Amino acid sequence: MRSDAKTTEPASALGAAIRAAYAAGQEDEALEPIVKVRADGVPAGRIGRGDVLIFYDIRGEREIEITRSLTDPAFCPFPVDEDLGLHFVTMIEYDSNLNVRVAFPKEEQIRNTLVEVVSRAGMRLAKVAESEKAAHIGFFLNGKSETVFPGEERIVVPSPEGLVNYDEQPEMSAAAVAEAVVRKAAEPGVRLVLANFANVDVVGHIENRAAVLRAIEAVDDALGRVAAEAERLGAVLIVTADHGTVEEWMYPDGTINTGHTRNPVPFVFADFSGPRSSAPRLRPGGELADVAPTVLGLLGLATPAEMTGRSLLASGALRNPGAAKVLALILDGWGLGDGGDGDLIARARTPHFDALRERFPHAVLQAAGEAVGMPPGTVGNSEAGHLHLGAGRRVFLDRVRIDRAVQDGSFRANPVFREALERAKAAKRPLHLMGIISHYSSHGTIDHLFALLEMARAAAVPEVYVHGFIGRRGERPESGAIYVEKVEDKCRELGTGEVVTVLGRYWSLDRESHWDRVEKAYRALVYGEGTQARG
Repeated sequence: MRSDAKTTEPASALGAAIRAAYAAGQEDEALEPIVKVRADGVPAGRIGRGDVLIFYDIRGEREIEITRSLTDPAFCPFPVDEDLGLHFVTMIEYDSNLNVRVAFPKEEQIRNTLVEVVSRAGMRLAKVAESEKAAHIGFFLNGKSETVFPGEERIVVPSPEGLVNYDEQPEMSAAAVAEAVVRKAAEPGVRLVLANFANVDVVGHIENRAAVLRAIEAVDDALGRVAAEAERLGAVLIVTADHGTVEEWMYPDGTINTGHTRNPVPFVFADFSGPRSSAPRLRPGGELADVAPTVLGLLGLATPAEMTGRSLLASGALRNPGAAKVLALILDGWGLGDGGDGDLIARARTPHFDALRERFPHAVLQAAGEAVGMPPGTVGNSEAGHLHLGAGRRVFLDRVRIDRAVQDGSFRANPVFREALERAKAAKRPLHLMGIISHYSSHGTIDHLFALLEMARAAAVPEVYVHGFIGRRGERPESGAIYVEKVEDKCRELGTGEVVTVLGRYWSLDRESHWDRVEKAYRALVYGEGTQARG
């Protein structure tokens, strides 16, 4: 919007439209697009040819599809303008093949990850996950690398299709993932199998207690299937998680918390390769970065110098290193809670997990905050969790680097941002700021949006539009309207910017080629299709 035109517009038009959607049964995650329109009914601030756009999300894998639709002239999954010709900036690198400018490119590639070391030793390994978590077991576990190393096989089991939410089928594809693990474990040449069970994290983000309990129990059933095969093979079975979720499913006031937690996660060491009496001892505590050195030791491989994590096996406890197969299971979102009413892990029936913990050595791993390269006191997430499980060292995440840039002023001097702002001003084209609207999401924060708005004001960019994605992960019910109104308040305070699009992240942040969802987001952003909020 032009900074001198804001005073005539009501600030609450979008907030009122979002609350009306809540009253009609919608929720933040899948909120149908809402588009601000002028008095004449024309949608405000649509993304048009030659415009400048900054996508300020900081995660990556869910941002690729919508970015492709807006930047790739050869894009074909659904009809788009042939070439919008946008000057498109992303906060970090989402995919090296995208035709965009990156404000905070990778500082360095993470070398000598668990998978890379195993591959270089000439060992075969298999990774198994359902499609909902394929990026985590692949890209993130490999140190945020797109490389598939020699000897590395990736098996992606399709997640259920045709569902609005996974609480309709909380078992997801856990049984099929377990069977794929069993098949690969039985192959003579495969030394290591790494697998992710997605259910607890994915269903835990939905406010449906019965479905969450079924998800937990489905993972426990799958765990039992793999454990039985590990015992048959005489393998070493490791059971851990990437972060907590449903073990703290309620806030202190009793409202439901569908987000991640700061709680530790389990590490169970089930050694079926020898007599129980000689089972190794574990260090009592550790963090996710300690898992990779532990696995390398089990395979008889030396830990590279880059890995600062320490083996969880007590000194001298490992018997016959390198002799057994290793199966490592990541129970996504399976944290350790206090056992109270809000601890759904404790409330669910988990006989296989319980039996393994009773029979074998186990430890507690830190999986949040500084232990996974994030600011102190922050919750864990799947991206940081898998990154640290594979890297075997603490890795400062992009959020920390960007937060520091905001604090020390280098954010405002970023040459990619400066170029974008000057281009918008010189070409007299609108500047669009697109991304998550949340106080603290793994995808980003409104603090970064506010910093960009302040830069746009300082640069006197005449038209600035905000397109926001919302979703209740770790937020209280109906928080989307509150955050949108906070952004509107900031725009009024600065005299710059206007929120013109709001939609649930379900539509815009897909990662499994659900192109019907992405198309809905695209058509809202470019053509103004959606519920109208007149302001």
